[in-house]
Amino acid sequence: MKAKIHILADVQSETIGNGTSIWQYCVILKGAKIGNNCNINCNVFIENDVLIGDDVTIKPGVQVWDGVTIGNKVMIGPNVTFTNDRIPISKNKEYKNEKTVINESVSIGANSTILCGIEIGTKTLIGAGSVLTKNTLPYTVWYGNPALHQGYITEDSCLLSLDLIDRKTGEEYCLEGFKPVKK
Repeated sequence: MKAKIHILADVQSETIGNGTSIWQYCVILKGAKIGNNCNINCNVFIENDVLIGDDVTIKPGVQVWDGVTIGNKVMIGPNVTFTNDRIPISKNKEYKNEKTVINESVSIGANSTILCGIEIGTKTLIGAGSVLTKNTLPYTVWYGNPALHQGYITEDSCLLSLDLIDRKTGEEYCLEGFKPVKK
């Protein structure tokens, strides 16, 4: 199934995957690459040097700047802000575009800010309104300003405390590699 692009979207890229929906008032520049079955909501801006995987949802009001790579099955909440310059000065001749990597199955809550030059580990959960300033390990939960490591998340999205205890059931988990599993 071909991509569905709203008539009021300005899509300059020819690299839009099958089954992807792009809603009204989006601007997607020529160099952007967007995977299959994505949902790019209204009022989203995507710059040139951007790679977006398959099954990604980007909610309204998000700008994805040059240097951002988004893995498969990522959820980006409304008004999430990405940065790509740690010293944003108008007409900065020494501008350095820093790369940001969001790995597979990450969820970023509404109104979060993601500092450039970091990598967000697989299945990381960033709480709404957070300001993430550093790399995250996979299967971790972060929130606050600045965002701090507040717990873990399992493959099936159970939230665990820093002590690897299920917050609802009290069950204990342990880490196998980076992944929490029941004891």
